[in-house]
Amino acid sequence: MTEIIVRYEDKVIERVITEKRRITIGRTSDNDIVLDNRGVSRKHALIEIGPQNAVLIDNESLNGTFVNNRRVEEEILHEGDVVTIGKYTLTLQPQSASETKVSDLDGTMVLNTKRQRDRIEQDKRYREVVSRSGGVAVLLGEGDTDIEEVQLGTSTVTFGKAPFCNVRVRGWFVPDIQAKITPQDGRYRLSNVGHHNKTRVNGEPVDEVFLKNADLVQIGRSVFRFVSGGTA
Repeated sequence: MTEIIVRYEDKVIERVITEKRRITIGRTSDNDIVLDNRGVSRKHALIEIGPQNAVLIDNESLNGTFVNNRRVEEEILHEGDVVTIGKYTLTLQPQSASETKVSDLDGTMVLNTKRQRDRIEQDKRYREVVSRSGGVAVLLGEGDTDIEEVQLGTSTVTFGKAPFCNVRVRGWFVPDIQAKITPQDGRYRLSNVGHHNKTRVNGEPVDEVFLKNADLVQIGRSVFRFVSGGTA
C-alpha cells in the first residue's frame, strides 16, 4: 500500500492511499491524482511502484517535474523526497522494506510470515467489531476523521461537508454531499454523488460499487475501513 500526501502552498489538500502499481498525475480528471492548475500538463507525470522502489517519470511535461528542487525526467524516489509539480508538492510513503520482502515470497512460505499472522488477527478483530455492532457492517475511521466507528444499518449514510450529513469528511473542494452508502439486498452500495476523483475504494476512483470486507474507502481526505465480518 502506498500513501501520497498532496500539498498546495504547504496545506494538505489530498491524501491518496492506493495499492496501484502505476499512479498517473496531471490536470485532467482521468488521472489518479488531479492537480488543477495551468502549470500542470494534462498528463504530467507518473509514479511506478516496484517491489524495491518507486520511480517518478516525467511525461514530457511543458513546465517540468522536480525532485528536491531539481528538474528530472526519471528519478528513483527516496524517503523524504519532495516532488514539485506546478504549485503542488507531493510526498510518497511506500510500503516498508520488510513488508516488500514478505510480498515477494510464494506458496506455503507466506503462511508462516508475520504478514499472514497479522491478517488472521485482523480478520478476528473485524468479526468482533461486527458482532459488537449487532451484526451490521461498520466503517472504521482510519485517517483524517473524528469518527471511530459508523454502523451501517438499514438507512442510507451520507458523507460530505454539510452539517446535515451523517458523516463529516475533510478535504479541499469536497462538496456538501460527496458520497453515500445505501444498504441493498444484504450488501452496501457506495455511490459518488459529488466531485469526480474524491471518492475512492482501495485507491481507485469510483462512481458506484458494492463494498467488500476490508475495502479501504477514501472520501475527500477522510479514510475508512469497511468491515462486514467475513475474511478479507
